Amino acid sequence: MTRHLLFALIATAALAVSCSRPFAAFTYQGDTGAPAAIQFENSSKKATVYEWDFGDGKTSTEASPVHRYFQSGTYLITLKASNGNKFRMAEERISISPPERCLVEITTPFGVMMIRLSDATPQHRDNFIKLVEEGFYENLLFHRVIDGFMAQGGDPESRGAAPGVALGRGGPGYTIPAEFVDSLVHIKGALAAARMGDQVNPQKASSGSQFYIVHGQPIDPQVLDRLEAQKNTRYSTEQRQAYTTQGGTPFLDRDYTVFGQLVEGFEVLDAIAKTQTNPGDRPKTDVWMKMRIVK
Repeated sequence: MTRHLLFALIATAALAVSCSRPFAAFTYQGDTGAPAAIQFENSSKKATVYEWDFGDGKTSTEASPVHRYFQSGTYLITLKASNGNKFRMAEERISISPPERCLVEITTPFGVMMIRLSDATPQHRDNFIKLVEEGFYENLLFHRVIDGFMAQGGDPESRGAAPGVALGRGGPGYTIPAEFVDSLVHIKGALAAARMGDQVNPQKASSGSQFYIVHGQPIDPQVLDRLEAQKNTRYSTEQRQAYTTQGGTPFLDRDYTVFGQLVEGFEVLDAIAKTQTNPGDRPKTDVWMKMRIVK
C-alpha cells in the first residue's frame, strides 16, 4: 500500500467519524397562552439520547415531549442530542402570554385542578387572589368532603390540625358581601363561598376564606322546574343541560355566591369526593392544598 493511499484512507475514516456527529433540531406547536401545553417535535438526526431543558427548571429525556408552562414569560428551550460521547445542541426561545382570564392552580395529593375566577364577582375574585398570593391557603385542608355534594376548604385552623379535631369555623376575620349573578350557578366544578347560616347571617355574606367546589349529581329537569318557581329565577338552556348531564347542586343557587369554575382536573375533584371520611365529613387521610395564580 502506498503512503498516499494510506493517507487517503485515514482522511476518509476521519471524515466519516466527523460526519457521524448527531444533528440537533426541533420545532414546537400549541397554544402559547398560559397555562400552555406545548408539543415539541424532535427532528434530530443520528442521535440516541435526548436531553431537554425547558427553561423553567424542568427537564425531560423523552424524544418528543409535551411540556406545560404555567406562568407567562420568555423561556430558552435547549435540546442536547447525543450519540455516545458526541453531541450537538439546539436552542430556541418561546414566549408564553398571560391568560385572558384569571386562573388559579390548586395542587392536591390527587393531582392538579385549574379554576377560572369570574370577573362578574369582583369582590370575591380580588379577595381570593389576595389570599392566594399571600400564601393563606398553603397546606390548608379540604376539611369537609361529601361525595355527590362538594369539597370544602379554606379554614386556617386546618393547617396542621390533629386527627379528629372539628374544623370549619376559622377565617380571616371578615366577610364579603354576597354577589349573586344569574350566569354563575352551582354546576359541577363551580367554585363558591361558604358562609354562616341565615339565622345569624340574613344578608348571606360570604366567609372571607372558606370555599367549596361543587361535586354534585345529575338533576331531574322537573326538579329544576320547581326550583325556578321557588327561587323566581330562570335557567338558560346551557345551564339546564349542564345540571341534567354533568350535575350540580342547584338548591344552593342565589343563596351562596359562585365566583369561579373548574376548567381542568375534574378527575381530581372526583377523587377527592370519593375519599373516605370520618363522622363530620372530614377525610380520614388529610387532603391538603397548595395554590398559585397563573400569570
